[in-house]
Amino acid sequence: MPELPEVETVRRGLEPAMKGARIVDVDQRRPDLRFPFPERFRERLEGATVMSVGRRAKFLVMPLDTGETLLGHLGMTGRFTVKHARQTLEPGAFYAPDPPRGHEHLALTLRQPGGDEVSVTYADPRRFGFFELEKTATLDSLPRMAKLGPEPLGESFTPEALIDKVRGRAMPLKSALLDQSIVAGLGNIYVCEALFRAGLSPKRKAGTLGPKRAERLVAEIKDVLAEAIEAGGSTLRDYASADGKEGAFQQRFFVYDREGSDCPTCGKDVVRYVQSGRSTFACTQCQR
Repeated sequence: MPELPEVETVRRGLEPAMKGARIVDVDQRRPDLRFPFPERFRERLEGATVMSVGRRAKFLVMPLDTGETLLGHLGMTGRFTVKHARQTLEPGAFYAPDPPRGHEHLALTLRQPGGDEVSVTYADPRRFGFFELEKTATLDSLPRMAKLGPEPLGESFTPEALIDKVRGRAMPLKSALLDQSIVAGLGNIYVCEALFRAGLSPKRKAGTLGPKRAERLVAEIKDVLAEAIEAGGSTLRDYASADGKEGAFQQRFFVYDREGSDCPTCGKDVVRYVQSGRSTFACTQCQR
C-alpha cells in the first residue's frame, strides 16, 4: 500500500494538471471500487472547479468550488495517468506504471485556466481504492478524518505530543506509530527505517518512550519522510511517480526488506519478524 511519501508524490503530480481547472466531463466506467461511487457522482463533479490538490495522511483532498471536496484513496494498486491534449506525458503513474487494459475505471476531462484540456485517468486492477464526495465545511468531522492524528511533517507533531499520545500504552512502539490516530500517514516501510535510525526497538513498549528518545524519533521520522519524498517514494514492485519514473528511496533502505544483510552500523544480520501480521525489519544489536 502506498505510504505518505508515495501519496505526496501523487499529489505533486496531479496538482499542475488539476489545480484551478474545471471538470468538463466525467466518465465513470463501473459502479464501485472498494466502495460504491458517491450518488450522482458525475452530476456533482461536472462543471466544478478544483480549488487545490492536497493530502491528509494517505488521502488525496481536492476541494471544489461547489462546497464539496473530492477525497481519493489509492488502495493497493491505484494509479493516475495525466495526459494533455497537446502533449502526451510519460505515464503519470502511481502504483503500476502500466496496468493491464480494462482497469481504467474513471476518466476526468478538465479545462485549465488557459483553455487547454487535460485528462486524468484512474486505473486500479485490484480495486481497493475509492473516491468520496463530502461537504467541505464538515470534512474534518467525518469519522475517517476526525480520528486522524497529527501530520508527521507538520508542526504539531512534536516529541511532547508523541509522548502524550503513547503515555501508559503497553503496545509495541512500532504498532503505535502505525496507529493513524497517533500519527497520520506512516506505514510499515518508513516506520521500520525511522526506528532503525533512532536506535529504538520496534518491540519496545510505546509507553516507555522518554523525552530524549522521543526527540530523536520524531526528528528521524521527519527526516526519513522528507528524504523519501525527495526521492519520489519507494518502488518495491510497481510504483512509479508522476512522470513515469520509479521511486528511488528503496536504494537507501537500511533495514526494510534487507533480511540477512549486514547492518550498516554494526555489521550484524538484519532480522525479520512478524508483528500484528506485518513484517518488521530491524537490527537487534543497534535497536534497543
